[in-house]
Amino acid sequence: MTDTLRCVIVGTGAIAHAHAKSIAAYPDAELVAVADLSRASAEAFASAYDAPAVYDDLEAMLSAERPDVVHVCTPPGAHPAQTLAAFAAGAHVVVEKPPAPSLDELQEMTDAAAAAGRQLAVVFQQRTGTAAAHVKRLLDSGALGRPLVAQCQTLWYRDAAYFAVPWRGKWETEGGGTTLGHAIHQIDLLAFLLGDWARVEGRLWRLDRETETEDVSTATVVFEGGVVAQVVSSTLSPRETSTIRIDTEKATITVDHLYGHGHENWRITKAPHVDRDEAGTWALTGPEERSDHAPLLRDVFDALRSGSPLPPTADAPARSIELVAAIYASADADGRVITPADLAAHPTHRKSFASTVIDLRPAR
Repeated sequence: MTDTLRCVIVGTGAIAHAHAKSIAAYPDAELVAVADLSRASAEAFASAYDAPAVYDDLEAMLSAERPDVVHVCTPPGAHPAQTLAAFAAGAHVVVEKPPAPSLDELQEMTDAAAAAGRQLAVVFQQRTGTAAAHVKRLLDSGALGRPLVAQCQTLWYRDAAYFAVPWRGKWETEGGGTTLGHAIHQIDLLAFLLGDWARVEGRLWRLDRETETEDVSTATVVFEGGVVAQVVSSTLSPRETSTIRIDTEKATITVDHLYGHGHENWRITKAPHVDRDEAGTWALTGPEERSDHAPLLRDVFDALRSGSPLPPTADAPARSIELVAAIYASADADGRVITPADLAAHPTHRKSFASTVIDLRPAR
């Protein structure tokens, strides 16, 4: 690997801009090429970010550029094959969420990373930021007492035009509906804070949008530590919000935001029996860093250049995917409880997240 990380981006849609800006912000990385099936789109993107080379074929870009890092910013269905190609070319991979349309394909990706001696970093940027790190330290240390109950809401709004894009709303190309495509960010942050899950009961609903997949989902998740969480996901909610609430023995933690959070989005409210001086030790102090792609990729790049393990903000790629898969598996079994052991033996949801959606749309 060179002193300066030579980065390429495959897929030049909306999310690729966050990657290009984060690469530019890192002093020891450079964007050397971009690829997209639409050469016109790739050329416009390359011009905006001063990328010297443009391709409409990933294999050609990998062969010619020999990059250190491949940023996969394409629709989910393309992630596995493109990631495997990048590892075969000797590159590390930074892949957007969800990393794969199935657990089996994600396993193939992690196996290929290990075989190539490369790293697979998944972009779940909601884990980042000084506030999330602070709250995680408080929870892990026991300073707030035992976590008891939680809520996780991803209430977003996506109109009919959003789903008119050919690959959206279809099991084959998107891998899932709002649970996988949108709520996974908050589900990932919840699991980052609370740890591994023990059981899931879920339902998928189609209430309004013209899709194969769900536009709403509801689930109850029990974590290994005993926390019971209610998880609600929607693309039908005009007043959009992304919310996590965790009630512990000593406090209520809340974060209310939409697509990114800073200190002002987090609140820790003490229980009546807690002394004010003790609660004062929970306060957020020091410089603020908001959740974003930039701190995530900075820490990933630092690890790649030093040969260190990936940071906690970019590791454990399967944790939130397993939770989502368990929701789909439960929905497909009429809301039955799904445990990690059940999921491991569930062939449908190892290979595909396609599941039963309860359609409550009125006749049209």
